[in-house]
Amino acid sequence: MKVEFAPLNIPLARRLQTAAVLHWLLSFLLFAQLIKTWDLDPSHNYIFGFHPHGVLVVGAFGNFCTNYSAFKELFPGFTSYLHVLPYWFRCPLFREYLMSSGPVSVSKKSVSHVLSKEGGGNISVIVLGGAEESLDAHPGKFTLFIRQRKGFVKIALTHGAYLVPVFSFGENELFKQVSNPEGSWLRNVQEKLQKIMGFALPLFHARGIFQYNFGLIPYRKPIHTVVGRPIPVRQTLNPTSEQIEELHQTYMEELRKLFEEHKGKYGIPENETLIFR
Repeated sequence: MKVEFAPLNIPLARRLQTAAVLHWLLSFLLFAQLIKTWDLDPSHNYIFGFHPHGVLVVGAFGNFCTNYSAFKELFPGFTSYLHVLPYWFRCPLFREYLMSSGPVSVSKKSVSHVLSKEGGGNISVIVLGGAEESLDAHPGKFTLFIRQRKGFVKIALTHGAYLVPVFSFGENELFKQVSNPEGSWLRNVQEKLQKIMGFALPLFHARGIFQYNFGLIPYRKPIHTVVGRPIPVRQTLNPTSEQIEELHQTYMEELRKLFEEHKGKYGIPENETLIFR
């Protein structure tokens, strides 16, 4: 394989940007742009459904666990909580490292704690596709694992939390994965390991520090995380399966509308659409 090295005359600013991204790989920080499309009422609590998962959930960490994207200026009066797999809080040392940037557990108890806070102004950010979706995080693909993900709808109804679809354009463009179509031996192994360990192991690569062909530094692709229109939710302490299904369908429709409305701005061809699984 031919290796394409970075030219020696690359501007210093670009070199510093690469160094900053390398630092992110160790500290879970990355620079992404957050776009607000609708004003939110801080007297309510919200669930932000984040899509897609991507390989490392870069847009979610960059926009909801750092101050870089001006979250406080865009959403004054709000506090965001990014919910991640409980597994990561069982790893000594890494747990403290992770908690320093603000994520909390995605357990039902943790989400309920955030949404039950009185006075409103709290946002639970949940990456709904989960680890399973990360195995489909290939450039140019828009497959979302959401049809069977209805727990977030039930908890939204239980607490009366408004639902907000969020789509992170460019999330799947940061890395390349080894080809792993469904039914392949690699995908079968990945899915079995996921069931055993609780998290997925996508085999990915991008660029290096001094060359562009292999490494773990993300490709120089912009991320635009677009926050959509809120879906009002009336509190229902014991929602029926019909109520859950109806709100779930409404959420998927709003998510699709969000994608269709903004895809042209971020270089996605008109014929591309979301695939719900």
